[in-house]
Amino acid sequence: MIKIKDMYKIYTMGDVEVRALNGITLHIKPKEFVSIIGPSGSGKSTLMNMIGCLDTATSGEYLIDGIPVENMSEDDLAVLRNEKIGFIFQGYNLLPKLTALENVELPLIYRGISPSRRRELAEAALARVGMESRMNHKPKELSGGQQQRVAIARALSNKPSLILADEPTGALDSKTGIEVLEMMKDIHKEGNTVVLITHDSKIAAHAERIVTISDGKITGDTTSKEGIEA
Repeated sequence: MIKIKDMYKIYTMGDVEVRALNGITLHIKPKEFVSIIGPSGSGKSTLMNMIGCLDTATSGEYLIDGIPVENMSEDDLAVLRNEKIGFIFQGYNLLPKLTALENVELPLIYRGISPSRRRELAEAALARVGMESRMNHKPKELSGGQQQRVAIARALSNKPSLILADEPTGALDSKTGIEVLEMMKDIHKEGNTVVLITHDSKIAAHAERIVTISDGKITGDTTSKEGIEA
């Protein structure tokens, strides 16, 4: 699913060279549930941007579903993101003037899917996360947990190969956060590859595999007993 080899991301700030990623090699198999954990400044957000094709590396190789991405144009990367990756963000990233249904339909519009089919897929995705009764509500009319459910439905709507979740419980209370994590586990059990970015070891433990990153390098790669038994 994901093959990264010897990846570097180097920024130059004046005379200072900052290696946000310093020789990362990482393989993630199809249908794995992996958490990537590290403190602020560790490089995990940069790695997330690389996995999500939101940025390109200074050097190294990256293949997603066997497709090499390092030399792709911005337009080709946008198409790849839309076809292969469903994003879930800490801040939900819902458009405030659109209903839940319309927000979920957005990635389907970019894929050129017909209006009737878009609605069908969006309604199914909202039903999957228990939001079918709130599909005509706008974000301001929904709780944080409900907004995150809509964001998850949006990520699922185009049936991507990979779900990439960046601190998906960061803006939620602990009870709602657990509900969202249980939903992530269900998504994984249904056959999706899930990569969860977090700074919290308790959140990371919900995945089957925990990859630790520090100073732009992978410093640990272990199996999570809690994640496997869940």
